[in-house]
Amino acid sequence: MTAWLATNLVAAALLPPLVLILFLAGGLILHRRRPRLAMSLILLATLALYALSTPWVGGLLQKSLEISGPVRAIDLEAADAIVLLAGGSYYEATEYGGDTPNAISLERLRYAVRLHRASGLPILVTGGIPGGGNLAEGRILQQVLQDEYAIAPRWVEDAARTTWDNAQLSAPLLKQADVQRIALVTHAWHLRRAVPLFKLQGFDVVPAGTRFARSSLDSVFDLLPTPAGLRDSSFALHEWLGIVWYKLRSIFAEGTS
Repeated sequence: MTAWLATNLVAAALLPPLVLILFLAGGLILHRRRPRLAMSLILLATLALYALSTPWVGGLLQKSLEISGPVRAIDLEAADAIVLLAGGSYYEATEYGGDTPNAISLERLRYAVRLHRASGLPILVTGGIPGGGNLAEGRILQQVLQDEYAIAPRWVEDAARTTWDNAQLSAPLLKQADVQRIALVTHAWHLRRAVPLFKLQGFDVVPAGTRFARSSLDSVFDLLPTPAGLRDSSFALHEWLGIVWYKLRSIFAEGTS
């Protein structure tokens, strides 16, 4: 079992929906021997499932991760390159005849294209094959940029399996080209975790987030549970868990160095 697989299995057990299913299962198992504890577990899981499934809570959780607003033109002008982080692939897409970017990667790619056309900055794409597939995510993004936008990335990093890897493996490519300041393109909720990792590699980082969260309570529908609400909450909690894990990893690395 690889470290990547083990880490993601542990994360899945700590995050919704699996952690809520485990609480419900615990409640059902204990309902005869420990009825009060069982009822508490079931009630907690039910309330958490409702809250995390609402668009309002999902938006609040994602908003809590945002570290900046949309990138300003003046900040983009000072950058040397655009770094585009892959966010996953749709493997063996029959309608495309092979692997293609998933929705998360496409949202990031589209914004990177917008910034490239506004600034003329070269693009680095980064992403390996963390969960399967035939082609590295970086190579898939490269194909889409070339075939659909007539943009050739200057650099392609195709081995990263985590955000930590994205920073470590992209750094040599950028430093060889004397890149010092980057515009980092990813989702707004991902920047809090991604930016410090690239700073650790010695880069000045301009956060260039896309898909900023909406956290206002505009209608009753924001309080109704939806699959999209649970997805947004899960993404946000995954990020907070990742931030804690990376901080612990850094502390451990310093202690053993």
